[in-house]
Amino acid sequence: MSSSLFTLRRAVAADATAVRALTRAAYAKWVPVIGREPKPMTANYDTAVRLHRIDLAHVDGELAGLIETIDRSDHLLIENVAVAPSRHGQGFGRTLLAHAEAVARAAGYREVRLYTNQKFAANVKLYLALGYRIDREEESELGVTVYMSKTVRA
Repeated sequence: MSSSLFTLRRAVAADATAVRALTRAAYAKWVPVIGREPKPMTANYDTAVRLHRIDLAHVDGELAGLIETIDRSDHLLIENVAVAPSRHGQGFGRTLLAHAEAVARAAGYREVRLYTNQKFAANVKLYLALGYRIDREEESELGVTVYMSKTVRA
């Protein structure tokens, strides 16, 4: 990432519109790849901001990315990682994933999990490079979902 001022804060109800807009922009590139809007583009962020943890990354006051996580009984689920298209390739995704791993450790979890579409090959490659492993793949009417996990150390 650049040397610009980077801040991270929890989303509040008033951020739902910005979360929705950033997510839609971040995932738009995948629509032609899978022939439909990916699940995060259609999520209800008014509800998600209330029920999940969404951390917002700002650079010089501009929303650059976000990560949405959900506490499960034995792990932290990464539901959504979204980076503004103008910020792709600058390390924000890696930084947000590392943040989620720190959140998991602080909550006492030993594992983080996520899932992605198999056709999002660049994402699968990134997750593998960051130490995630493929646990399983499941086919449905929406395509093939790749379920991944990573052990986090205390």
